[in-house]
Amino acid sequence: MLVRVRTTRTTLATIAAVAALTLAGCSGSGGGDPSGTAGGAPTATTRPVPVPTPTATADAATSRAFAALEERDDARIGVVAIDTADGSSVGYRADERFAFASTNKAFIAAAVLDASSGEDLDEVVHYGRGDLLEYAPVTRRYVDEGMTVRALVDAAVRESDNTAANLLVERLGGVGGVSRWLRGIGDDVTRVDRVEPDLNTAVPGDQRDTTTPAQSASDLRAVLVGDALDAGDRELLRSSMAGTTTGDGTIRAGVPGGWSVADKTGTASYGVRNDIAVVRPPGRDPVVLVVFTAHERADAEPSDALVAAATRLAVQRIV
Repeated sequence: MLVRVRTTRTTLATIAAVAALTLAGCSGSGGGDPSGTAGGAPTATTRPVPVPTPTATADAATSRAFAALEERDDARIGVVAIDTADGSSVGYRADERFAFASTNKAFIAAAVLDASSGEDLDEVVHYGRGDLLEYAPVTRRYVDEGMTVRALVDAAVRESDNTAANLLVERLGGVGGVSRWLRGIGDDVTRVDRVEPDLNTAVPGDQRDTTTPAQSASDLRAVLVGDALDAGDRELLRSSMAGTTTGDGTIRAGVPGGWSVADKTGTASYGVRNDIAVVRPPGRDPVVLVVFTAHERADAEPSDALVAAATRLAVQRIV
């Protein structure tokens, strides 16, 4: 379940070439008609295909350490950390499915940014009080005058505003538009089936609205470190994630002092507590880090402390 591998530039180039040829000849699966292009929903087919996190022999000691965290909290943990300096990676349950919860707002935002010009981002979106969901800390304040697309992106990522996220999904043509964009950057794993708040049921075994830690890490690397987004869009997304207000106790609490963090958290039923981030140690290239946690009990409480503990263990092994 745990992997760490160092990958040469030649190997990375070979993997990328094979992946590109493979994806060119097949269509993705998942929610929302991911292979279609109806309705004018955006695609990213001209973007380079991100290199998947490679698989290698497990490190038994680290695997036991993650398993001990799971036993302590009666939880399931999925972790991937990638050192972008040399491609080395650490993973635990990296290819198992987890409910992504609100971490997917980072990729909804990325899809909107990719599809939008500067004028598009300045367009004001109007919505009514009937559109407001229970968790709408930003959109509730501006229901009378509306919000720009740029402001909705920031609200969905920085404050995890559910109404903002749904308005962005609508702009993409529904969940199928999100799926098509993900397929366009090489993600044929993630399923996007529902919008907020329905996607947060997170019933064990339900594959709707799930992904794997490995795929989430690959997607995050593509949008915040790679070139799945233009430089300006990438900086807008990174800035919103750097200012997130929902993750003080998760990855931010698990990395050493002085590290910068740009993250997006998620919380759902069955004790789901997630965080995805690009973290940067001082003077080093960034590390892409994904931590997903879940429980079997419907009444289980999400645990920031568990995410922070898994983060500490991962960064000890990767840096």
